[in-house]
Amino acid sequence: MDGRRARGAETRRAILARAMDIAGVDGLEGLTVGRLAADLGSSKSGIFAQFGSKEELQLATVAFAEEVFTGNVLAPALSEPRGVPRLLGLFERWMVFSRARVCQGGCFFSAVSAEFDARDGRVRDALAERSQGYRDLLVRLATEAVEEGHLPADTDVVQLVFEIVAFGRAANHEGLLTREDAPYERAIAAVRARLGR
Repeated sequence: MDGRRARGAETRRAILARAMDIAGVDGLEGLTVGRLAADLGSSKSGIFAQFGSKEELQLATVAFAEEVFTGNVLAPALSEPRGVPRLLGLFERWMVFSRARVCQGGCFFSAVSAEFDARDGRVRDALAERSQGYRDLLVRLATEAVEEGHLPADTDVVQLVFEIVAFGRAANHEGLLTREDAPYERAIAAVRARLGR
């Protein structure tokens, strides 16, 4: 039974990895059971049995993308020294992650958030919750940088985080559109300058 569960979990992860790539390029609405089945050489019924509905597949893909982002960006950055090194380290890892096309569409959340930001529903709510959680983490790290004396005491950390996220999203968009690395390098230079580094 444990072997069966392990195989089932492995199959689910393979499906979600492909789903993340599809959604990163074609959006979560472009994600269909039929396309996944064709791409993976699987049956529609086998994939449908894993998720039950398109919305559940979309939600599972969002959760999987968060797991991938956490493992590649957040967890390593949080091992950096407290203050600006941690905040800058997180941003730089985000840019490396996007530029490396770990998800074919660059930053998964930048891609699919634009698709759902004006809609209502569970998928939009899941994306908004994750976006808010990321901003909250950045605010906490910026606050720690103030506490460490790395940033001025009167720093508006919410404004700072808005700018950091804006630079990251702009780099992802321009990097994808131009197929060049320069937007990522410019975004990192802009954030370093903003943080006094």
